[in-house]
Amino acid sequence: MTRRGLVALGDSITNGHGEPALGVPMQSWAQWLAEALALPFTKLARDGALARDVLAEQIPRLDGPYDIACLYVGVNDARSLDWDAGAYERALRASATALAACSERLLLCTLPADLGRPRAAPKPRAASAIVRAVAGDHHAAVAELDDLAGAPWLLPDAVHPTARGQLEIADRAARALGAPRLPSTLVEVHRSRRARARFAARWGVMLAADLRRRGLERVRPR
Repeated sequence: MTRRGLVALGDSITNGHGEPALGVPMQSWAQWLAEALALPFTKLARDGALARDVLAEQIPRLDGPYDIACLYVGVNDARSLDWDAGAYERALRASATALAACSERLLLCTLPADLGRPRAAPKPRAASAIVRAVAGDHHAAVAELDDLAGAPWLLPDAVHPTARGQLEIADRAARALGAPRLPSTLVEVHRSRRARARFAARWGVMLAADLRRRGLERVRPR
């Protein structure tokens, strides 16, 4: 039976919107992974998706079988004021079960521990523990992202990856899968002093904008 390559489910992180950084084009970490593995790529992720949205909206769109299924969800759940660990686990477990049934390999991602501004702690660590438990039940690979923090990996909101951060997530996913090559071998990362200075200046502009956002949210909380 012919498999349909790599399918990726999740939220805006897996959607991969944004701008280039340090010579790295902006695209989804899952797309980088698919390119490194020379697999066709299907992206079902949606901006703002919660675990329950993946289960209700993205799982029904599966059209496998796939070589690899990737699921990274929980960032929006952990940042929500309505965080419910039990509901998150039930939705994640049901989605993982469906994905495991229609793919040769399954990959899940943990969450950065220092997530969001204002910080979402300790919810991201709780979500990551659930991810590992679900992955263990399905013999799934796990891309460990707990220590992913700050520049150059994340934008100042401490949620969305930079283009360089997307590539780093892809490399971690590739290592978890035992891939023969890393996505970072597909592109030249600019490491010159000028490139780093240009990135730092752009990051500073984005930080100023995010500080204004935080101030407004304190005045008008979500």
